[in-house]
Amino acid sequence: MTTNARVLERFPASHPRGSWPAEEYAAARRAEGQPVEVVMDLTTDAYLVVHPKPLRQS
Repeated sequence: MTTNARVLERFPASHPRGSWPAEEYAAARRAEGQPVEVVMDLTTDAYLVVHPKPLRQS
């Protein structure tokens, strides 16, 4: 993960399906052409779907 990545969504690691909800969300964003990845934030115990660069504000 790059240091200036933007978090698009958070999913609790305690979810019964584990990282699947985060992976499904990321797959949908990738289908839209966004280069996202799923990372684990150990501090908050959550899966994060992140975009490698900050998105432009309109």
